[in-house]
Parts: sequence; structure tokens; C-alpha cells
Amino acid sequence: MSIGIIGAMDEELEILLKETEISKKENKANMEFNFGIILGKEVVIVRCGIGKVNAAICAQILIDDFNVSRIINVGIAGGIGKDVVPGDIVIAENLVQHDMDTTAFGDKIGQIPRVDTYDFKCDDEMVEIAKKACASFEVNNYYVGRIVSGDQFIADIDKIIWLKENFNALACEMEGASIAQVCYLNAIPFVVIRSISDNANNGAHMDYEKFTPIAVKNSTNIIENMLRLM
Repeated sequence: MSIGIIGAMDEELEILLKETEISKKENKANMEFNFGIILGKEVVIVRCGIGKVNAAICAQILIDDFNVSRIINVGIAGGIGKDVVPGDIVIAENLVQHDMDTTAFGDKIGQIPRVDTYDFKCDDEMVEIAKKACASFEVNNYYVGRIVSGDQFIADIDKIIWLKENFNALACEMEGASIAQVCYLNAIPFVVIRSISDNANNGAHMDYEKFTPIAVKNSTNIIENMLRLM
């Protein structure tokens, strides 16, 4: 069985795809799924697009149509934790959808109604592999904790503070928690990993042009090192 690798943008997968022996490609839901071998592992590599719906559709296709045994999701995120700065890595221990709000019915903010968990926990073994993968190459720092996702691009410091106070999150982005929910419902092991581009909470920011190659390098190194360790 193969490993599904979901990237948040084309640039992050470009190097990985070049280093993969691609055997075939298949298009579904306006997404290109690349099948191949890298470092002796069977993989299906795909860019899901922006937002929770795109990410969830992508994960379900990987599971239903291509029978992946586990999923790795990499991408970019904004930092929330005070110590998290551009160039750092955050490995999700668990994920919550911060824009899910049924508090009018007595639910906690972020709780998805009638789902038997509040947060979606990454696979313990895959988190440990991701930690070892980060430790094996030069990266600023890496952290393990909560990542929150929502269909919102967060640039407001008040919102960042709100996310920290309500979720104690280290980073926020727009896809990971929906992939996590799909994996949880299908009992598929997964891990979500993010390269930090900025942090409104501590004023740290990196230009997109400067950050992109760092994010690409981080994502490629982490995935390749994880595949070696699996």
C-alpha cells in the first residue's frame, strides 16, 4: 500500500516530484495525482488546493480510490506561539477547526457537532518519525503541538491572540484539520507538518520570495527523511 503526500502548493512538491520515479498520473476533482516510487516507497503525491473542502476531497480520494495506507500533509502556516518564528517547523500533535462554531447549542468553540472527539490526533508513530526527520537536517527549530485550521486567512493580531487563548495553538492554516478529520473518520494514520512563514503575535515576518525556497527545502527534506525512517 502506498503513502499519500498532500502539499498545499505546487512549489512545495516540485522538487519531490522531480526525485520521484513517476509511473502514472490520474486526474480527479481537478487535482493531479502522481503515482511513483521514491526512496523505495510507493507514493501518491498531490496538490490539494486552498481551503478545507479541497483538502478533505483530496484526502478522501486518496483513501477511497487509491487505497493509501497513511497520509502526510505538508504546507505553510502562520505562527501563533510566541517562540515560533519564520523558518521554524510545527508538527501537529492534534488539530482543531477554529471556524467551527456551534456554541449557540452549548458546544465548545471548534467542536464539530456529533463527532466523538474535539481534536483530531495525529498518529503517534508518524509524529515521532517526523520529529526524527526534523532533527536529522538543519532547521531553525521544530515544535510539536496543536495546529488550527479554518477557511480564513488570518492577518489580524487580535484574531491571533484569540486563537492562542481559545485553542493554545502553535500555528494556523487552512487545510490540515479537514485532512485530519477525514483520516480520523476513515481510521487512516496521518501527520500534518507546517513551515512557518510569519507570526503576527511576535511581529516576525519573512518575504514570500525569501520564504518559499526555505519552505520547499524544509518540506522536501522532512518527507524524504520520513520515508527513509518508515
